[in-house]
Amino acid sequence: MSRQNSLASPMKYILVTGGVISGIGKGIISSSIGTILRSHGFRVTSIKIDPYINIDAGTFSPYEHGEVFVLDDGGEVDLDLGNYERFLDVTLHRDNNITTGKIYQYVIDKERRGDYLGKTVQVVPHITDAIQEWVERVARISVDEDKAEPDICIIELGGTIGDIESMSFVEAFRQFQFRVKKENFCLVHVSLVPQPNSTKEHKTKPTQHSVKELRGYGLTPDLIICRCATPMALTDKEKISMFCQVDKDHVICVPDVKTLYRVPLLLEENGVFNFLSARLHLTPKSNYDRSLMIKWRDLTERPNPKAIPIRIPAAIIPATIINGETTPVLFFAGRATPYPIERQLDEVIIALVGKYTALEDAYASVLKALNHAALFCNRKLKVLFIHATDLEANTQKDDPVKYHEAWQQLCSAHGVLVPGGFGSRGIEGKIAAIEWARTQGKPFLGICLGLQCAVIEFARHVLQHKNANSSEFDKCEHQVVIEMPEHNPGVMGGTMRLGRRTTHFVNDDSILKKLYGNVNSIDERHRHRYEVNPTYIEAFESAGMKFVGRSDDNERMEILELENHPYFVACQYHPEYISRPLKPSAPYLGLIWAACGELKTVLSHVSKDELSNELPRKASGPFSHVNLFRHT
Repeated sequence: MSRQNSLASPMKYILVTGGVISGIGKGIISSSIGTILRSHGFRVTSIKIDPYINIDAGTFSPYEHGEVFVLDDGGEVDLDLGNYERFLDVTLHRDNNITTGKIYQYVIDKERRGDYLGKTVQVVPHITDAIQEWVERVARISVDEDKAEPDICIIELGGTIGDIESMSFVEAFRQFQFRVKKENFCLVHVSLVPQPNSTKEHKTKPTQHSVKELRGYGLTPDLIICRCATPMALTDKEKISMFCQVDKDHVICVPDVKTLYRVPLLLEENGVFNFLSARLHLTPKSNYDRSLMIKWRDLTERPNPKAIPIRIPAAIIPATIINGETTPVLFFAGRATPYPIERQLDEVIIALVGKYTALEDAYASVLKALNHAALFCNRKLKVLFIHATDLEANTQKDDPVKYHEAWQQLCSAHGVLVPGGFGSRGIEGKIAAIEWARTQGKPFLGICLGLQCAVIEFARHVLQHKNANSSEFDKCEHQVVIEMPEHNPGVMGGTMRLGRRTTHFVNDDSILKKLYGNVNSIDERHRHRYEVNPTYIEAFESAGMKFVGRSDDNERMEILELENHPYFVACQYHPEYISRPLKPSAPYLGLIWAACGELKTVLSHVSKDELSNELPRKASGPFSHVNLFRHT
């Protein structure tokens, strides 16, 4: 975009802050506002500000802030950026995540270079100026496939107003509102309205005090979003309006909902777009896809049973198999739905065997990818969280009840998922779960460490290398998983194989290749330090474990599949990072279909002959797979 056009169409900024408690839902609110704006044709980018001093999230334990989300450029960031990408269907960059550590490092580097010409470097103006400059620079970086500059930047300030860690950011935005002019800056404050169990009455006082503190720092909210368990009465909204000096129509209640995908619809119904359009003087767009919100509504609401079926090529949208019979596919508002409608509630149970099962956010992207796939397959997802150590022999001795309960859960599942992770704790339990899935013909998907555990299990029980292991856990004779040569063991942060990389299919008779649309190569995001030892590849493949996907140099094993098994698939990459609500990830979709007993029939509709003339040979854009399901 030229300088002249940039001046003619100034960037619009929406700052989202939180009050009363952290974890109030600012990320989902920010993502939902962005979804609404995109549904009206605006290009939206997002920035997440984390006030901690860490440079990035790469060295965090998942129990600290949930999972570490990885971007295309290898940035290890807060999981909220995953929400932004999923909701907005964009590809963000590492600079879209600002931390106190990054800002201070940036300022100190400038000071060391002499850029401040001997001046005393202070929080104001040097740190606050650096924050504002960073926001303005990143806001204009394209996040869409067409590389066009965004129209609107949504900024989420992590933590809670009043936290000492975020004071420099609050002051920066107090200055920023004057720097970019009032008509280009809007403040949305998300606050908790608690309901004591004794009275069930909505208490507005915490929100009043939160806004009072925010105003004391020189920022006045334009829109207050109240998070509560149940809808608020009009009198409560009027009370907040009066004491917080905000029009009552600009006080919006967002109660708890069954699915997060309902939030954009809820905000749209409350007139958020009309408010933002007037507040920011937005120029209406003309040429854009007007069906986006219809598709979002279809994700959360039962489709119309009177919809008329239309003919769609079977290779694009396969029929659904119910009780062994082919069921016709209906097309509802842009999404395929099998008939009869009540089959949407059929349950699919997936056992997630991991080491961070006490906190669901540790596997946030994995759970969302499972949900995306289940929604597409019209199934109600139930995830059984099984701590890997509970499946181990030591637990059988120390706590036999917990041991047997864990195995009972595993055996009751329709499919097994072993996600990524680090460290030796729980490894033997993961290997035991994988052995059970392999020998019992249970659908299995391994991600990153899950692939490495599958390799170790196969080496031990099929190749008969009883002490086979990974060099991460044990310096044994048969190290079937080894450290990558380029890894720097002396430095932890940012030293892994990170970001978007290409995987080439080397076998046409591959389940995943068919699910990806019979392309020759795919692009997926990675985060690992260890890889399969190439010395053992020939032995593995001779025994039936095929490495059907490999890296550019053909040295790194990216995808494995087991012969004569309904669905035994593992990936070195993390396909969950680029799964979208309307575009589910192929490996997760395969797991759900296999768990439902439908995969074989689905694959019969996705033959190479049917697709080769119309699909590109390599997946393009921010997604790893061809848009096989054209209705999205």
